[in-house]
Amino acid sequence: MNLHLSGHHLEITLAMRDYITSKLGRIARHFEHVIDVSVILSVEKLQQKIEANVHLSGKDIFVESRGSDMYAAIDTLVDKLDRQILKHKEKHFEYRGSRD
Repeated sequence: MNLHLSGHHLEITLAMRDYITSKLGRIARHFEHVIDVSVILSVEKLQQKIEANVHLSGKDIFVESRGSDMYAAIDTLVDKLDRQILKHKEKHFEYRGSRD
């Protein structure tokens, strides 16, 4: 899994980079066919915004989250992303058994 982090009007610290990497590791546990993840962190006045674009085999998933705290926004983003990836995994690997 390739991870690309960038910040707009924000410097990404080592602690923030480690936090995002550890949280995105949860996604790799659920679905091992993650090719590329691009994460953009930005600040707009008093709101912290994080966007993630995940390239899977056969699909691209885009998720964004906003919050007053960057770490809370990261947690929300990873929860949303986890739900969408599990939904994609269920659709992609759904067993189509015998038709009665």
